[in-house]
Amino acid sequence: MKLANLIKIPPNHTQVIRPYIIAEAGVNHEGDMDLARRLIDEAKEGGADAIKFQTYKAETIASKNSPAYWDLNKEPSQSQYKLFKKYDKFWTKEFEALKIHCDQTGIEFLSTPFDLESAKFLADLMEVFKISSSDITNKPFIEFICNFKKPIILSTGASDMSEVEEAVAWVDGKGNTLALLHCILNYPTEDENANLAMICDLIKKFPGRTIGYSDHTLPKNMKTLETAVLLGASILEKHFTHDKSLPGNDHYHAMNKEDLITFNQNLDHLFALLGENKKRSVPSEEPARKNARRSLVARHDIPVGKSIELEDIIWKRPASGISPRELEKILGKQVNKDIRADSILLWSDFKK
Repeated sequence: MKLANLIKIPPNHTQVIRPYIIAEAGVNHEGDMDLARRLIDEAKEGGADAIKFQTYKAETIASKNSPAYWDLNKEPSQSQYKLFKKYDKFWTKEFEALKIHCDQTGIEFLSTPFDLESAKFLADLMEVFKISSSDITNKPFIEFICNFKKPIILSTGASDMSEVEEAVAWVDGKGNTLALLHCILNYPTEDENANLAMICDLIKKFPGRTIGYSDHTLPKNMKTLETAVLLGASILEKHFTHDKSLPGNDHYHAMNKEDLITFNQNLDHLFALLGENKKRSVPSEEPARKNARRSLVARHDIPVGKSIELEDIIWKRPASGISPRELEKILGKQVNKDIRADSILLWSDFKK
């Protein structure tokens, strides 16, 4: 399913569905177009549905005295402005080329805009806008993006429910369809801070909307994302890199192609386990239905002509005779032959 359709037609949250996977490349291309294309290729090979970049200029996203909020042991830059300045080299021409490469590769192109100008040219390249958690209180920017009349994904990191409700009201006021992503705005997010149960709260508070999860935990065995799927997340976003050992803020807690492959294998197993969502007996259970269920059985010898009483009956395996559910129907009926003890009772044993 295309992302825009998933947002316009939200899934039924009583059923777990295979999620739409967004590989968040961000600026892990580090200004190198060949590396950006490699990230697109590897995201596709790993099984992502979309790859997402970030589009900004340092001058319009952060003041020069903006402090860091990440792990300085992994990313030593203490100024947001200086960090963003290192990676703001791509603009219209580069993103148009990356969009073409995505189309050729068969993966959806996305990029999060962080200013008005980038939103303008990205609107021609994307069917869906992603708004960062950092802009959830940025009413003029949210409303500006809404004016393009495209579906919106909004991350909710570092937000109280009242702030989420306020932002949802701004989007609703413009008439755009909206998906919400649970997110914890820590880089990285420790497992004990992931609070995946907040996905359930979003589903409860915003019925009829698509709910997902933007993950910043360390990838490990990808079980965090698998758990999010079981809780109802139908869009998953996680930072993506070609090399987790590289220095910098977004490499060490990102997934790579191998992690994506592992996750999709986990999903294959998960959905094999989940199977159907309507309760019924499945074909593999037929031997158990026949042999592990019980029949009504003669507790002792029963002579011909005797009317059956409760003390004449016991129930035992297999289920080749009269089911115990039919007990009341045979009480008082006369048997038409001598029946030996431990015989499974059949309807043909009784007078009509």
